[in-house]
Amino acid sequence: MIWLPVFGLLLGLVIGFISPINIPVEYAKYFSVAILVAFDSVMGGIRSYQEESFDSTIFLSGFFVNIIMAGLLAFIGDRIGVDLYLAAVVAFGTRVFQNISIIRRHIINKVNKD
Repeated sequence: MIWLPVFGLLLGLVIGFISPINIPVEYAKYFSVAILVAFDSVMGGIRSYQEESFDSTIFLSGFFVNIIMAGLLAFIGDRIGVDLYLAAVVAFGTRVFQNISIIRRHIINKVNKD
């Protein structure tokens, strides 16, 4: 079952690279934050699956609420003239790397067990 989020991520990347859709420059901050938050959610889902605590309701609600909140933070920052999107980039970027390191440890422990 762990292959499902990885497959979805890879499929999304392939579709994104081959589609002729261009994002306007004024939305680049929002789009970059949304991609980072989505990637964080996928990595968190993989981590929770490895820890045998995956809950699809928590995954989906976290996915959408985090994207909305990060987008809202970027929007408010644009309106007041402060780069608040950087707060979301730092927070979610840190979480991505933490989740990747935990996933890596789970994989290494599983390989060493076998």
